[in-house]
Amino acid sequence: MTTQTLKTYTFHVVGMHCNSCKILIEDVLNEQMGIEHAHVDLHQETVSFETSLDDSQHKLAEMLTEKIKHNGYALSVEKKIKEKVGGVMWQALPIGLALLALFFIVQKSGILNFGLGGTVTPVTSFIIGLIASVSSCLAVVGGLVLSLSATVSQDKISDVKPMILFHGGRLISFALLGGALGALGSALGISFTVTAILGIVASVVMIVLGLNLVGVFEKNMIALPSGVFSFFRTVEHKTIAPLLVGVGTFFLPCGFTQAMQVAALSSGSFMSGLLIMTAFALGTLPMLALLSFGAASFAQSKHAPLFFKSAGVLVIGLGAFALLAGLAGLGIIEPLFNI
Repeated sequence: MTTQTLKTYTFHVVGMHCNSCKILIEDVLNEQMGIEHAHVDLHQETVSFETSLDDSQHKLAEMLTEKIKHNGYALSVEKKIKEKVGGVMWQALPIGLALLALFFIVQKSGILNFGLGGTVTPVTSFIIGLIASVSSCLAVVGGLVLSLSATVSQDKISDVKPMILFHGGRLISFALLGGALGALGSALGISFTVTAILGIVASVVMIVLGLNLVGVFEKNMIALPSGVFSFFRTVEHKTIAPLLVGVGTFFLPCGFTQAMQVAALSSGSFMSGLLIMTAFALGTLPMLALLSFGAASFAQSKHAPLFFKSAGVLVIGLGAFALLAGLAGLGIIEPLFNI
């Protein structure tokens, strides 16, 4: 019997953002006949795999691109120079500023309290959750959702129950642990000064995340080590597993989550902390739920850059006003706005 020789190829990948992208590409390529051991290197933006196919590199790149292009990815033999996004930024700036102005108008009307004066409210948390769900949460939690989905699919069982357990565990843990943070803040007797300082910390985190979204930094997504995702791909499917994964997302290094955790701590009460973190988790739910059932390709669509940058402008604006409010509360600067 003749053993077929496997050849190893490495291609450059266009369109990747985070570990969610890594998992999607690896899963799709590994499903293709004649492709084995596909591995994506996020930092180098490459994918390597072994194949028994006799096609040329250019032909393979073209063929496999057809399998992943609907999610916004493409393979190439040579590294492609990224297109400039200055045009997108100029489109995003007025959109983000318009949304920010709309928030101020609604805030002044008294219909809703967005907490633009320095105190984070559940409404603010919900809005930030919506933004986080297609940025840092998509990178961190989204990767875990895809890993869990892959595990469930391999077990050839319905993905409804484990995903309900995952999202249920996430909502419950965010609510209870958020309340615990608020209660801890109350027990510690956090003073107004400490509360203002914590608010400044949260606002600085928001500004940095907003700058990430508009593309100021080279890597705009927080990513966990690939070993974490490999673990959830191989974990034995049990009822308790998706529930524990959902609970564990409270402790993952998502900047938006950490900013809201600081806000919950500084709220100084169990109920306020519970509402802040519950609203944030509910804000992240729609996109993560879509991702759970394989319907979320927006993050890789052609409209994603405009959305990310518009959201980034909005987040920078919210963070900046919260920062100014915190500094004014400490008496460092005079209040610039009467929000």
